[in-house]
Amino acid sequence: MGKLFGSSGVRGLVNVELTPILACNVSLAVATYAKAKCAVVACDTRVSGEMIQNALVSGLISCGVTVYTVGMVPTPVLAYTIRMLGADVGFMITASHNPPQYNGIKVFNSKTLSYVDSDQEAVEKIISERSYALTDWHCLGKIISYDTDACSAYFEMVKHVVLLRKKWHVVVDPGCGAAYSVAPRMLKLLGCKVTVLNGQPDGYFPARASEPTVASLEDLSKTVCALGADIGIAFDGDADRVAFVDEHGVFVNFDHSLAAYSSYSLKQTTHGNDGVGGGAVVVTNVEASMCVEAMVECLGGKVVRTKVGDIYISKAIECSGAVFGGEPCGAWVHPLQHYCPDGPLSAALFLKALEAEGKSVSEFIEKIPKYITLRENVKCTNDIKTKTVTSIAATLKDNFSDYTDFSTIDGIRLTLKKGWLLIRASGTEPLIRITVEGKSDLVAKELMHKVTALIHRQIEDS
Repeated sequence: MGKLFGSSGVRGLVNVELTPILACNVSLAVATYAKAKCAVVACDTRVSGEMIQNALVSGLISCGVTVYTVGMVPTPVLAYTIRMLGADVGFMITASHNPPQYNGIKVFNSKTLSYVDSDQEAVEKIISERSYALTDWHCLGKIISYDTDACSAYFEMVKHVVLLRKKWHVVVDPGCGAAYSVAPRMLKLLGCKVTVLNGQPDGYFPARASEPTVASLEDLSKTVCALGADIGIAFDGDADRVAFVDEHGVFVNFDHSLAAYSSYSLKQTTHGNDGVGGGAVVVTNVEASMCVEAMVECLGGKVVRTKVGDIYISKAIECSGAVFGGEPCGAWVHPLQHYCPDGPLSAALFLKALEAEGKSVSEFIEKIPKYITLRENVKCTNDIKTKTVTSIAATLKDNFSDYTDFSTIDGIRLTLKKGWLLIRASGTEPLIRITVEGKSDLVAKELMHKVTALIHRQIEDS
């Protein structure tokens, strides 16, 4: 059996890689591994969601698990429901920002943390051995519909955390995804004037690509300008990611919003006699811009970097006691509420930050350092790509002797005085991915030219 789990759970083409049989086996194995008695299950708007959910729930019931179904809701609503009910596990049926022909299964533990590598390996072992803990016929589990209660509890949590005094005019774009109802309702409950784009649930995602990007949010940008709104807010398919458009209709760079909110979160934190933000930790991944460090370290905080994938962000937040963490794709984690990236809550907290500092969106991010990030892919066969990345470490150190930090958390990352570079083997394609960032365009281009030349030379020598 090949590896089933990736960095975002089990994911694949429906009825090709992800079948009802596999969904049932995954739930059987998770129930067995977790010795689960109570589970929460939800799905996004994909057309295959109900089929996968029915198969998954069947597996849980056969292991004697009581299953709370919360319907078509964002992933963070599922996660918060796990915490509220004290459930043993939770399953979100979603392929996040992937195209509609894909679906997936994200698994969460009782702490609302996604299953990490050790959990995934244990589950896959149970599946391969088919060693499921099936119950007797008279001890089968049951299904409890919990749709309305789950959303109501989530709204109460958000209202407890966020109190807005200004009537913000928000244009919200759920992209026909799982936030289609939750996000507009939440913003209205917070007192916002809300205009909705693409607010109908549609698993074909006809209005725009599920992933919120500059290109996919052109209509949102135009609408914000046309209406003179304060902000545009968009989500991906399962709403664990959020993206912002400023009051001028300009898409907000993910790194810049992450850095700005990281700075704000530290200002709300005082650690003993260390002053504002002193000693507090913010977590991000190896691909995030160094503008995060620039904003965090000037307040006395510390940045911890992880592998790419929100499961690693969440785990590092738990281990380090961080006040906040996120990836430069809009996946932000607020640990006081739960450990799942939460798009709607992030949107509400972002508005709270703007209000607290008395700034518009553009003003909130204007002081973030603007660095130059470049990305390139180098073709490299699957059989040598990982070895190539590993073996180039010494060469990189020799050629960049002024490096200030060296990391192998995820690929190879060198921090330099005027920038950084990251080299990773693709997990899905015969490629080596290169990311560089410089304090100027010239520095970034020189870094990229030098790194690509070294990699080509290394491949030729392999």
